[in-house]
Amino acid sequence: MLEEKGKTNNKAKSFEDLLVWRKSHDFVLEIYKFTKEFPKEELFGLVPQMRRAAVSIPANIAEGFRRAGKQDKLRFFNIAEGSIEEVKYYLILAEDLEYAETKELRKALSEISRLLWGYMNSIRAGMEK
Repeated sequence: MLEEKGKTNNKAKSFEDLLVWRKSHDFVLEIYKFTKEFPKEELFGLVPQMRRAAVSIPANIAEGFRRAGKQDKLRFFNIAEGSIEEVKYYLILAEDLEYAETKELRKALSEISRLLWGYMNSIRAGMEK
């Protein structure tokens, strides 16, 4: 459904073909740019925490993609969901600390969350057959 560059009939051959992975990878690149402007005192605080959590999203999607069992796939995708929520909190914190406006990043993160949820639901639906 959400696989291979927007096509619905072809299966993804690589995690790179998944729209949700591509969007989450782009999100990581934006987080790196975003955190470059943080105050120096956050160099060993919020910056690495936010980057690590953001990287965890596409990394777990990639790892889950190659897993053979559907339950195993879903486990990795669930870890990615947890990382989405973690990044969401860091974005709220960054805005509350007045480091920057995070509305667009939160919007992108919400889209990734919806795509991942849909992908997971398509896997779950395949388990019921």
